Amino acid sequence: MSNFQEKVSFIWDLADLLRNAGYKRNEYQKVILPFTVLKRFDSVLESSKEQVLENYNKFKNKIDNLDPLLKSHSKDKNGKVLGFYNFSKYDFNGLLEDPEHLEYNLVHHLDCFSKNVQDIFDKNGFNIKVHIEKLAKHEVLFKLMKKFNDTKIDLHPDKVSNQEMGLIFEELVRKFSEQSNEEAGEHFTPREVVDLMAHLMFENEQTEIKKKNIIKTVYDPAAGTGGMLTGAKNYILSINKDVDVVLYGQELNEETYAICKADMLMKGDRSDNIKGPLSTLSKDQFSDSR
Repeated sequence: MSNFQEKVSFIWDLADLLRNAGYKRNEYQKVILPFTVLKRFDSVLESSKEQVLENYNKFKNKIDNLDPLLKSHSKDKNGKVLGFYNFSKYDFNGLLEDPEHLEYNLVHHLDCFSKNVQDIFDKNGFNIKVHIEKLAKHEVLFKLMKKFNDTKIDLHPDKVSNQEMGLIFEELVRKFSEQSNEEAGEHFTPREVVDLMAHLMFENEQTEIKKKNIIKTVYDPAAGTGGMLTGAKNYILSINKDVDVVLYGQELNEETYAICKADMLMKGDRSDNIKGPLSTLSKDQFSDSR
């Protein structure tokens, strides 16, 4: 069994815990998906956690808008600026060390994320705070957090690449969609189809893409988890790694919209270019763009 399949299976099995909290089968994804995203953020931010916290404590009473400063210090292991941060003193390990105050500390931890991440965890994406309260009430929150902190589900970038993380998201969405008697294809497109479509879309633009100093914009009006956007970008860069590829998308489904924004953030793309959860047909958010 591949590393990818093992992680999907482990995360999928966590849904069993939710039965004891009164969740129905078609509601499992509303908890499992946001906690998966939260765990990934926790892992991605690990390398610069101390620097961000140090600068927050140093300048919190001196500078009104700390956002640019904290973003500049939030970097991956290679020194690349991530574009998001968290200035709480907690990570998953720290939160689990104080089970008695886990609910309060976890909510505080969420409030310490940069605004672009908080937007993912609000009512327009993952309304995670509602579930934290419910899980704590049924004494499931600690068990779920502890399971997500298991070494079997290590989502650190050293262990799971951004591309593989995207595949994990897509596979979880597919499985949850099947459990809810929905068409899985409504929320994501199989990777083989993405690769074929990207090849067909850019078949006649090979010469253009190979030019120097060019920008290519890619738009998906039904973005799902962002797999098509990522596939198109990867294909373009495979032809010319110096192209500046700018991605845009709109998505109707709340959960997949939130995953898409999170995925864009973690890959260093512009998450603000992902709009939703709104229908492109009735409320086009890029009506002035071509």
